[in-house]
Amino acid sequence: MPGPSPGLYRALLGLWAVLGLGLFGLSAVAQEPFWADLQPRVALVERGGSLWLNCSTNCPRPERGGLETSLRRNGTQRGLRWLARQLVDIREPETQPVCFFRCARRTLQARGLIRTFQRPDRVELVPLPAWQPVGENFTLSCRVPGAGPRGSLTLTLLRGAQELIRRSFSGEPPRARGAVLTATVLARREDHGANFSCRAELDLRPHGLGLFSNSSAPRELRTFALSPDPPRLAAPRLLEVGSERPVSCTLDELFPASEAGVYLALGDHMLSPDITLEGDALVATATATANAEQEGARQLVCNVTLGSESRETRENVTVYSFPAPVLTLNEPSTPEGKVVTVTCAAGAGALVALDGIPAVVPGQPAQLQLNATEDDDKRRFFCDAILEVDGETLSKNKSAELRVLYAPRLDDSECPKSWTWPEGPEQTLRCEARGNPAPSVHCERPDSGAVLALGLLGPVTRALAGTYRCTAVNVQGEAVKEVTLTVEYAPSLDSMGCPEHITWLEGTEVSLSCVAHGVPPPSVSCVRSGEAEVVEGLLHVVREHAGTYRCEATNARGSVAKNVAVTVEYGPSFEELSCPSNWTWVEGSGQLFSCEVDGKPEPSVECIGSEGTSEGMLLPLASPDSSPRVPSIASELAPGIYICNATNRHGSTVKTVAVSMESPPQMDESTCPSHQTWLEGAKAAGLACAARGRPSPQVRCSREGVPRPQRPRVSREDAGTYRCLATNMHGTDARTVTVGVEYRPVVAELAASPPGGVRPGGNFTLTCRAEAWPPAQISWRAPPGALNIGLSSNNSTLSVAGAMGSHGGEYECSATNAHGRHARRITVRVAGPWLWVAVGGAAGGAALLAAGAGLAFYVQSTACKKGEYNVQEAESSGEAVCLNGAGGGTGGGTGAEGGTEAAGTAEAQAGGEVFAIQLTSA
Repeated sequence: MPGPSPGLYRALLGLWAVLGLGLFGLSAVAQEPFWADLQPRVALVERGGSLWLNCSTNCPRPERGGLETSLRRNGTQRGLRWLARQLVDIREPETQPVCFFRCARRTLQARGLIRTFQRPDRVELVPLPAWQPVGENFTLSCRVPGAGPRGSLTLTLLRGAQELIRRSFSGEPPRARGAVLTATVLARREDHGANFSCRAELDLRPHGLGLFSNSSAPRELRTFALSPDPPRLAAPRLLEVGSERPVSCTLDELFPASEAGVYLALGDHMLSPDITLEGDALVATATATANAEQEGARQLVCNVTLGSESRETRENVTVYSFPAPVLTLNEPSTPEGKVVTVTCAAGAGALVALDGIPAVVPGQPAQLQLNATEDDDKRRFFCDAILEVDGETLSKNKSAELRVLYAPRLDDSECPKSWTWPEGPEQTLRCEARGNPAPSVHCERPDSGAVLALGLLGPVTRALAGTYRCTAVNVQGEAVKEVTLTVEYAPSLDSMGCPEHITWLEGTEVSLSCVAHGVPPPSVSCVRSGEAEVVEGLLHVVREHAGTYRCEATNARGSVAKNVAVTVEYGPSFEELSCPSNWTWVEGSGQLFSCEVDGKPEPSVECIGSEGTSEGMLLPLASPDSSPRVPSIASELAPGIYICNATNRHGSTVKTVAVSMESPPQMDESTCPSHQTWLEGAKAAGLACAARGRPSPQVRCSREGVPRPQRPRVSREDAGTYRCLATNMHGTDARTVTVGVEYRPVVAELAASPPGGVRPGGNFTLTCRAEAWPPAQISWRAPPGALNIGLSSNNSTLSVAGAMGSHGGEYECSATNAHGRHARRITVRVAGPWLWVAVGGAAGGAALLAAGAGLAFYVQSTACKKGEYNVQEAESSGEAVCLNGAGGGTGGGTGAEGGTEAAGTAEAQAGGEVFAIQLTSA
């Protein structure tokens, strides 16, 4: 058994609420009225469904109660003041259940209302007519049986998706069920093939339910339009037995034409038509064939059916039999002179005529006899038959040809005695003979046996020209004829009769003639280019006759022209302008001697030395066409006298040529060194530069950039780059020279840092700067006993760290190069208050140390003087190297405390013996 519905739960909640109110107001029961309640009071249930009803009261102690209804019950639940009951299979459109209780001798009642609804499960569209004429109305009817309540129903009739009519049944009685919607629709052409349907909608949304809809199955409408006019039938009125004739049936204003059916028949014989559609028109074509059984009057029927209607047309056709006439010759092929009989006959009822002469009566044959001659060959005879059918006159005819056999005949019209053809175009060579059977014709040259290809299209050539013997042969005999063939062609000028090149010798007599070939024979004339006069007769040859002549040959078939080049040859001769008697050869130029000789053909030229150093030597010559025939002259050419000889096949001649030699300027390292050195203060002189060449070149040198001023002695400012240029008539040569100016050394600066004196234990530096070229070597001389002296890498700086009293004294810096020596001196003082602290207990130790240092310095200085002592260590060791003479090194020094020596203090030129201190790196 199913559980309580939601309606039952709502009823129970209401019951408990009533009981609560009853307990609260128990004391006032006697004062309040009692009632009965039924929930739900109004309900809408789907037909065949179920529903829980709750019946309750506020009576504290009802005597009895119940629920009155005609509906089937499935279960009941009770309480003191309530009753719940399930109603099932509810099918009545509308019922009113009654809830009642007996309370204090009164009956309390409550009435409810239960209505059922049914979905539109069945939507039916009444079937449409099989075919509906266009322009007529048809009925659409839609039925929805049982659906309701009807007041909530809406029915819609549709054409495809288009709504035609929509109707709502609102306002109908609640108990009404089912609905019908009918509409009248005008059929249109465009409705053909359209689908019509019906849609039903049951709208229960106002009652808290949904919208239920359903549609019928679509039904297709087929519309048609058929013209009231009958089809047009095109057919022959007469049809011969065994013949085939086309028939056609046409009907316009037909829709849809593709759905139409066509019936086409001749008598009881149905034809098979081919249907052709053109818009709303239909054309049915067929072939009608009649047999002997159908002979007589027959009907041709055309019936067109569309939808429920048809249109029909009938035509009368007469079927007849008319065989063709028979034409016979007793001998279709007969020899000349024989008699021939011709007969023309036809079927019964037909009247015949032979070559226009009719028979006596219908059904009788016509006949003709003749004696065969050559003119009767290929003569045609005509047999005509006439028959009357259904008021019309029909005719048929037949022809036959007579062949007369006779011997060949060669007429001038078909085989002329002479032929004249132009060469080139294709021709058909014809020599035709009359005769029967057709004769074969053969044309052959008696002299060579050459045969003409008769009747074939081919080119005409000169070889075909000649006289031919033509023979025509058949079984009746033969005929013979001589034929002459002439081939005409345009003139031609070949190399044999008219060569392209002609050579004449100066001083001889000649004539210019050209022979041309052609038929008919051509005439030839020659004219020199650029002139109008025709060259004729003998010519006395001079060089001016050389040139190009145009020769033209002309006949009836055309003309041809040809250029003839005439060359006039003559012996060699020298001209001073093209082969000079004196020639100067420039050394290194690669120049060749040009000696051009006039002569034809071009003479060969050779120049050979005749005396002196050139005797027997060959002088190289330049090519006349500017392209060298021999290599350039690489070695020296021997000047002297040369004999030049020019030769061709018409003679030779000689000429004497004097050859001299010159050369362009040339400078190299031996004549103009690229690096030169001057000494400052020397007497000013020019650069040592000379050049070789013939004639002797002139050499000029100038400084690049700033010009060198004129001064009597050499200055350092004269150093720089100079460009020297050597020139003569054959060219120039240039050379760049770098000039360096050297000078004696000068100590330009000797300074101490710090510039004041230095306290014992302090540091000082001496800087020496010298000017010299080549660069000078720097050397130092320090006071005796000065130890721990450091020098820079080029000896320009002397430095002392931790100065002592022994470092005080005079220091000398000297600069030396190949051009001399220069020195300057400076005095350094080392003093301070702390020095006197050493007096006392340390006096003895100091004296001892001083004695040792003095001894060591004496030994070293002595060794230096003798050149026996040389010590080299790292610069930082501070140990000195004593050198006898000049040495390189650096050092430093400061003045005494509290005083500063000005630059140049205690400076003097070095003289006599110098002790130098030099520190070098290991």
